Amino acid sequence: MEKKRILIILLLILLVLVQCKHTDENLQTADQKNIDNQFVNEVQTALIETFGNDSESVIKRGVKQAASLWRDSDGSPEEFKTFCAENFISDATEKEMVFKKVSKNFESLWGHQNKILLDLNENMHLDNGPYHKIDAMFAAYSPGSHFKDDFYSNKIAFVIALNFPSYTLNEKNELGKEWTSLEWAYARMGDVFTARVPAELLQKIGAASTDADIYISEYNIYMGHLLNKEGDKLFPEDMVLLSHWNLRDEIKSNYANKENGIEKQDMIYSVMKHIINQTIPEDVINSGDYDWNPLENKTYKDGKEIQLSSEPNTRYKQILNIFSAFKATDAYYSDYNTFIKRSFAGDKEIPQIEVEKLFDEYLSSPVVKEVGVLISKRLGRDLKPYDIWYDGFKARSSISEETLNDMTQKKYPNAGAFDADLVNFLKKLGWSDERAEFIASKVDVDPARGSGHAWGAEMKSENAHLRTRISDKGMDYKGYNIAVHEFGHNAEQTISLHDVDYYMISGVPNTAFTEALAFIFQKRDLFLLGINNENPDKEYLEILDLYWSVFEITGVSMVDMKLWKWLYENPDATADELNKAAVNIAKEVWNKYFADVYGTKDEPVLAVYSHMISSPLYLANYSFGHLIDFQIEQYLVGKSFSDEVEKIWSIGRLTPQVWMQKAVGEAISTEPMINATKEALEHINSN
Repeated sequence: MEKKRILIILLLILLVLVQCKHTDENLQTADQKNIDNQFVNEVQTALIETFGNDSESVIKRGVKQAASLWRDSDGSPEEFKTFCAENFISDATEKEMVFKKVSKNFESLWGHQNKILLDLNENMHLDNGPYHKIDAMFAAYSPGSHFKDDFYSNKIAFVIALNFPSYTLNEKNELGKEWTSLEWAYARMGDVFTARVPAELLQKIGAASTDADIYISEYNIYMGHLLNKEGDKLFPEDMVLLSHWNLRDEIKSNYANKENGIEKQDMIYSVMKHIINQTIPEDVINSGDYDWNPLENKTYKDGKEIQLSSEPNTRYKQILNIFSAFKATDAYYSDYNTFIKRSFAGDKEIPQIEVEKLFDEYLSSPVVKEVGVLISKRLGRDLKPYDIWYDGFKARSSISEETLNDMTQKKYPNAGAFDADLVNFLKKLGWSDERAEFIASKVDVDPARGSGHAWGAEMKSENAHLRTRISDKGMDYKGYNIAVHEFGHNAEQTISLHDVDYYMISGVPNTAFTEALAFIFQKRDLFLLGINNENPDKEYLEILDLYWSVFEITGVSMVDMKLWKWLYENPDATADELNKAAVNIAKEVWNKYFADVYGTKDEPVLAVYSHMISSPLYLANYSFGHLIDFQIEQYLVGKSFSDEVEKIWSIGRLTPQVWMQKAVGEAISTEPMINATKEALEHINSN
């Protein structure tokens, strides 16, 4: 399997090299900007004289944006001036008509591109049998990579930039408070063409990302071949766990195991540290050919110890490849000229410095020590590093894993059985029969190759997809829990596509907001199974569980952000240097926020998340998602769940802060969760 993966990677690299006909330097110099600021002023003045002062604001903004995108290949400065005079739309009725035509066509374009991408990745994402090199080559192809180039060539991009210019994040947050849905839709159309990145570089990003996806989707540990110090095997022979998700979930499941749960957890944590440090024997990854004692890092074949080489920093090479691909596009962005800026102020629409400040406030709250003391008391031992995933506050912790597995495996032997139950989930959550049927009809359930994910549609005529991992025995409880989470994504994707006022504001502000609804669904998983928790402390325990989970993922997010800052400070780093940096950063974050709580220093566990490899800077969405989820849950108390979910997630893609004000009447904050945790501690400790 390892040789096959290397072959796939080599083919992907070859594909990128063949497609990239120019060097990055040539790409930046071959087609220069040719409109200077003085000429922009001349064009603006001429248009204002023609169309009047009522159009001044849009003219100034639109001409400036169009000029920033104009190149030698598009025409001379005089041709640009003529283009603006002929294509500026001053009449409001005509402008709205053009907007609707463009929106309709964008839905068709983006919807079909998304469908093609879904189809081309099918054999990468679904459990359809073994990989073939042709699967990876098709998956690396991006059908939308030439979209913007084509629209600059046919001048549609310039018509849009001129008449529907973009706004800065600060302007959206201030002006957007009073905007109508149509004004927001105009602004979102203006966000489509703000940077002109060559298709070759976009294709390179796609190839690097696909390579990382392949690497992560094949990072399985054959648990039945792990040995303890006595040479015993603690896990079932057929247990295969994907890193990091399934390894983490197996740690969680063993809190209820009184026989050898701690020993299993210790063993899994040893596996995780070897993955992080890249001291894991390469030939035990995605293979059951050898037995491995991770505590002593010794490998055996037919009972005899043999020496195997460690993984050669492949984990960190993947990060470097993605970093290089993104960094190559930095010069094409004026305001967001690093991937960090594009990811936060651009995509998430919250500046990274504000995110880090908010996370620091949360992680520095003294209440965490009190929660840690309570967990230690409940466990009857000192905390261990992997207790960042302590699962004992959840209602299901009192129900054996075997019981839950037996229930879900019988109920959902395959993806089709889970698909058939989606409508019942929605009805249980309060949706009417008709509405539940509609939402469920817009979601298809597929058997996933990896841990599973949700893939939304980009046009109303297509369905969202829920990918879930199901073994031959059926869907185990962990898989069910994840699938309910993903169904929350699908519900958001369906509501925010079909029920918004305009296609251009379909969706949510950023992925944290889709994560919020996924979390809201996920925490109702036992209810959907027909299991009711009558524990009078249930509400307080759920708050403590959520607080502890957010503390963990926020620490992981801090590592992710600091790692990318380090990459930009050390752009020529080797994989070995990045390995050391990642481990050091993880330890630094641990020592600052976690060490006093756990009583141990220099733990690297915060660097284990696979998102850091294949989904860089995504992890912050989980932290925000939980904070948003908590504020919304508080807002939902005493209200109709389904009615409020429909109303909130049909607001549209505004900026995060404006969306939150409209949804629940307050800004994103850590205070509600911290204050609720203090109250929960007082209640639990008093009993």
